[in-house]
Amino acid sequence: MRSVVVMLAAGVAAHLVALVVFTVRAGTMPFTGLGPALSLAGFVLAAVLLVAEALARDVSLALVAAPLAAVVTIFANVTGLTPGRGADGFQGVWLFAHIGLSFAGIAAFATAAAAGTMYLLQRRELKSRRFGALFHFFPPLATLDRVNHLAAIVGWLALTLGIVLAGTYSVEYRQLNVPQLIWGTGAWLLVSCVALGRIAGGWQARRAAVYSSVAFATVLVLYVAFRFAGPSTGQFL
Repeated sequence: MRSVVVMLAAGVAAHLVALVVFTVRAGTMPFTGLGPALSLAGFVLAAVLLVAEALARDVSLALVAAPLAAVVTIFANVTGLTPGRGADGFQGVWLFAHIGLSFAGIAAFATAAAAGTMYLLQRRELKSRRFGALFHFFPPLATLDRVNHLAAIVGWLALTLGIVLAGTYSVEYRQLNVPQLIWGTGAWLLVSCVALGRIAGGWQARRAAVYSSVAFATVLVLYVAFRFAGPSTGQFL
């Protein structure tokens, strides 16, 4: 199983090199434009999964969730890596911080959802006493619950900072993207429910697993809905 970690680490490193090459050639960071932004999102998600693996010391989480990062990256290449309009100086740093924190928050939220889904499947195996392939492949329930707990809190903190920076950026530079605002706020509310439920609500493992899985699926559905319903702007949303 160590080969899985090596392969994921190599993929993250190669993706990082590709993003650096893109930045040098395009003369702008991959934060704007649909393709570059999705590519960055795929990289951040894979990097967060690598960290989760190191903390949980189990590779099965990456085997389940890494395909999502791969799909995002493939879709980024299919749509084309055409950079959007960037920003210079302090405005660019502000934009970089907002996008970076927001993507990190969504990636952590995805990790919490993956751990939650695996927890529910593993729990079902235990209750049915079948002890099939899933039982031997997935990590223990305690490990999945710990990853879900930590990832939900990290996702909430990062997305909170990202949303605050996005709101202040919109006010300061008078750039308001309504679909982004609605989707980002919706994602923040959902991850907030999961994180606060675990911290202050005393949610047990099963309840947190169900809510995190359903909440992240809702975030994905909302993103797809906004992409298809809105005009084609060539941006992430």
